Amino acid sequence: MSQSQIARATPKDEPEDTLTTPESVQSVLDALDDEECRAILEATKRESLTAAEIADECDLPSSTAYRKIDLLADADLLTEELRIRRSGKHVSEYACAIDDVTLSVGDGGVELSVSRTEPAADLAHPFAD
Repeated sequence: MSQSQIARATPKDEPEDTLTTPESVQSVLDALDDEECRAILEATKRESLTAAEIADECDLPSSTAYRKIDLLADADLLTEELRIRRSGKHVSEYACAIDDVTLSVGDGGVELSVSRTEPAADLAHPFAD
């Protein structure tokens, strides 16, 4: 099966978010503290994957893969796109949305800086098999 590829942004093109609310900082830290979530981020950094592909690649049960995908998506660490298939059975695919995370503790409290990637559609392979 042919898989669509995601072009990654160059470092100068990457937007950076600074998170300061306790809820948003904790959401990212919870996801990054989870070994399975880190494995999913690593797998989806190389190429976008469906939930089934993530489960296979990371050796996870499907139900666990979906829970971890939701956790990562809620923390804005994973993006969801639609993989268009010629068969008409389109499926969601997921890509790592970050390149770097920096935690700072200072007088203003805790800040989390997240450097994000900007995925671009691969025009050479608009349809997967």
